[in-house]
Amino acid sequence: MSEILLVISNFPDRASAELAAGVLIADGDAACVNVLAECASVYRWEGKVEHASEVPLHIKTTRAAYPRLESALRELHPYELPEIIAVPVTAGLPAYLDWVVQETQPRNTE
Repeated sequence: MSEILLVISNFPDRASAELAAGVLIADGDAACVNVLAECASVYRWEGKVEHASEVPLHIKTTRAAYPRLESALRELHPYELPEIIAVPVTAGLPAYLDWVVQETQPRNTE
């Protein structure tokens, strides 16, 4: 079985998060993207402590599809240095995990 990944990223607003989610699904880079509720983020950037509202994405994909997904996220993301973190999924409902694999297979573009 292919290794399943949960990829986490934060976007600056709902519109850009939903746009990215739609592209990732349409292109088969992800099987499912959860666009979560806005949250408060605190981080250090260029020597200053920053406070921002962000919209988190939880993206389900495979190790094989990850390079396509990362490339797409980097292109779609408005941040200079976007958060893109991949966490291996070590267990889950087998039928769901199989579905993730099926949905992230490269598309036949003929």
